[in-house]
Amino acid sequence: MKILVVGSGGREHAIIWKLSRDSVKHELYCAPGNAGTTGLSTTLDIAAEDINGLLKWAQANRPDLTVVGPEVPLCEGLTDLFQAAGLKVFGPSKAAAQIEGSKIFSKDVMVKGGVPTAFSEKFDDADTAIMYIKGKGGPVVIKADGLAAGKGVYVCADEKSALNAIDDIFVKKVFGSAGTRAIIEECLIGQEASILALVDGRNVVMLSSAQDHKRVFNNDEGPNTGGMGAYSPAPIVTDSLWPFIREEVFERTLAELRRRGIEYKGVLYAGLMLTEKGPMVLEFNCRFGDPETQVILPRLDCDLAPVLMACVDGVLRDEMVKWRKDVCVTVVMASGGYPDKYEKGKVITGLAEAGKLQDVIVFHAGTGLCNGNVVTSGGRVLGVTALGADHASARSKAYKALTYIAYDQAQYRSDIANRAIKFGREMSR
Repeated sequence: MKILVVGSGGREHAIIWKLSRDSVKHELYCAPGNAGTTGLSTTLDIAAEDINGLLKWAQANRPDLTVVGPEVPLCEGLTDLFQAAGLKVFGPSKAAAQIEGSKIFSKDVMVKGGVPTAFSEKFDDADTAIMYIKGKGGPVVIKADGLAAGKGVYVCADEKSALNAIDDIFVKKVFGSAGTRAIIEECLIGQEASILALVDGRNVVMLSSAQDHKRVFNNDEGPNTGGMGAYSPAPIVTDSLWPFIREEVFERTLAELRRRGIEYKGVLYAGLMLTEKGPMVLEFNCRFGDPETQVILPRLDCDLAPVLMACVDGVLRDEMVKWRKDVCVTVVMASGGYPDKYEKGKVITGLAEAGKLQDVIVFHAGTGLCNGNVVTSGGRVLGVTALGADHASARSKAYKALTYIAYDQAQYRSDIANRAIKFGREMSR
């Protein structure tokens, strides 16, 4: 098959990597890709957000399948454009992608569909939001309505921090047009988990659980990021929870979308809070998670392309997806200063040495090539990933690989997967 993968991050490198390992050899292209995808696919100098440029290339080259990684081109209607041109695309339509593109739309779908989620109110201006906060106090969670690269969510412990969040969104406009509206919701208590499902319009196939680490520093301290590491499976998601998650979260959401005349095809990602009252949805994403994809796809024990095509063709079945027993852990190496200001162009060394270690894969996220060197080009630079018999083994291999890799001002968390290891020890007592 001729397959185009759209995007340039660790998620897209993981998708390309998995497709390259299918039993059938594919002709792979990546737009715009990164230093890691270069060795596995043909790089196209087309930005992921340039949906017209991507369409032009696709009309000329007719890929059998296009896999869209990031949310922005999906929310801008890339799938609709490609389908109108007779091209097959793995990824939801513009209407369906609103589930991530608008927090207000997503919350309305959940409430109308009876999906368990936090109580919330929506706001169009700072004054009304400020009055609400002064009457309610904290803790609350405040979310910019639109796409904000994973950084438009504020968990506010008190009134002061909540008012600062409103100032950021409505007054300083740090998220631009994504912050013209916002929601304020109750703060749920518990552990978070990421649950992804493949959807072909009607049929749902659940993927293995994962847990992300959003905060930049150890012990979940510091500002939120796009994700500093992950592991799969997440032991906190016990077998008894799966029927509830499938029926109350995914089936109800998809039924409500169908009621609105929206057919969902692609990946539907639910960010859950596992509370004392049961799982509750924090957010939905319309695409593979990042870095969750880097720990889920290495555990997939089947060809990827046929599964993605089955979603597009509406013939998805549970038996198409099989899993390895191994656990997978990813530790994200980031640029110094991330998620705030950081420098680019730092030369990265030790990649070849780390990649030679058994059960280790180094996924590139923010990397590029300069004068024959791999250099940093983004905030999250690498996803150092390892498979193992359990979380402790996989974690140990990932951190060993990290010791081989270096670049100026590199930063990473040293506690990725500690929670899973602790949970496992407690359960074995």
